[in-house]
Amino acid sequence: MQQGNCLPTKLLSRQVRTRSAAAAAMDLPALVEPAWLRDRLDSSDMRVLDCTWYLPGTDKNPYEEFLASRIPGSRYFDLDKISMPDTGLPHMLPSPAAFGAAADALDISNSSAVVVYDRSGCFSAPRVWWTFRAFGHDRVAVLNGGLPAWLAEGLPLDEAPADEAALAAPVQAARSPPANPCFRAHLQEDLVRGLEEMRKLAAAAANGGGGEQVVDARPAARFAGTAAEPRAGVRSGHIPGSRSVPASEVVEGGRLRPANELATIFKAAGVDPGRPAVCSCGSGVTAAILALALHQLSPGNQVAVYDGSWSEWGSLPDTPVDTAD
Repeated sequence: MQQGNCLPTKLLSRQVRTRSAAAAAMDLPALVEPAWLRDRLDSSDMRVLDCTWYLPGTDKNPYEEFLASRIPGSRYFDLDKISMPDTGLPHMLPSPAAFGAAADALDISNSSAVVVYDRSGCFSAPRVWWTFRAFGHDRVAVLNGGLPAWLAEGLPLDEAPADEAALAAPVQAARSPPANPCFRAHLQEDLVRGLEEMRKLAAAAANGGGGEQVVDARPAARFAGTAAEPRAGVRSGHIPGSRSVPASEVVEGGRLRPANELATIFKAAGVDPGRPAVCSCGSGVTAAILALALHQLSPGNQVAVYDGSWSEWGSLPDTPVDTAD
């Protein structure tokens, strides 16, 4: 039985087998270079997403920038709008059905290879990389250096007018998803942490440690409580027992640092890349940069992201807050 734009079962099975063969031939690491993407851009299995997001208050509009120019074949992923509505927290993970519907509208199947990029280099794209993985899609990579690296290598841009109706479709689909999207999204609970799980980790830290490492990607001054949080009503400080690794330290010139440098940075902060970890930040964006960095060092290790991050923890009156280094 055909549902929405899904293919009939027999045709879908045949297509999945065909794409799986192509997928097996296309090695997809978590981090790819512009030349790698250039050589595979025309693959029928490849989907490229512009996932640009800027901090509130910056005088930039990622949607307008996408309309003006983009990597050829790119689609636009709206991080704020493809999210759970009415939570009071920024860009929380959507429901599996909403994410599946958005993926359908982006022409992404469960066998697609997905490469995500942003216009800062390595800022918001890792959040979308983690989101795909959190919904069970591991065939996703971050373009190292993003659009600036693509341009630095003299690679072309598509500056033709974009189809704005098609750009709106993923958000519309996420807001009103069908009961059974073609893209099957299944939440991987080992990659996501919520408030109650973080409370348990904080309690464990107060009793001498144990459990997962908590790594905070915010600037060091906010971690230490010496700088105010940018969001009103949010306290300064950090989750007890957490370690500070500012996301700016693992990125240089818009690119993720080499593995040997990452290892040194995490070791200096008291973080063991071989142990399970939870990454946190202000709103769950730069935490994913740390998750990507830890994944580069130990791909088989469990690294989760605290989705509510400090926007949630710091705004609650009963969550413990530490300001010690």
